[in-house]
Amino acid sequence: MSELLLMCIIGGHRAAIPAIRVQSVIEIEEITPIPGVPSFILGLTALRSQALTVIDCSAALGFESCGDITERRAAVVDVEGHLYALLVDEAYDVGEARSEPVDVPGGFGPGWQAAARGMVETDGGPAVLIDVEVLVKGRVAQAA
Repeated sequence: MSELLLMCIIGGHRAAIPAIRVQSVIEIEEITPIPGVPSFILGLTALRSQALTVIDCSAALGFESCGDITERRAAVVDVEGHLYALLVDEAYDVGEARSEPVDVPGGFGPGWQAAARGMVETDGGPAVLIDVEVLVKGRVAQAA
């Protein structure tokens, strides 16, 4: 497997988002809250006059909310025609998957188990491969 991946840190763990799904990586300056949404949805932000729903990936996976967004990055992805900004602890590289995905070992928690397509080997070590649709549709929160 030689899929390109956006390497990032979420909840203190190495994670990877398929690069083909990522339109850009941005810094979020301002978020407008949305009343009545699940706590992992931080609100809306804008990118070139387009509204993005901001997802706190740490909170979505069952970790403590990322809190302060200053100096944090987000991967912009499209799911069924809607744009999402996946807020991560750190986005630091683009690399290749060096293996096919294998089952995520126990101990990562139900959030990771629900949102992972598996664990892949990369040049920097193993990383959890994120299933973007599961993360943004809230299925992770339901599993946790």
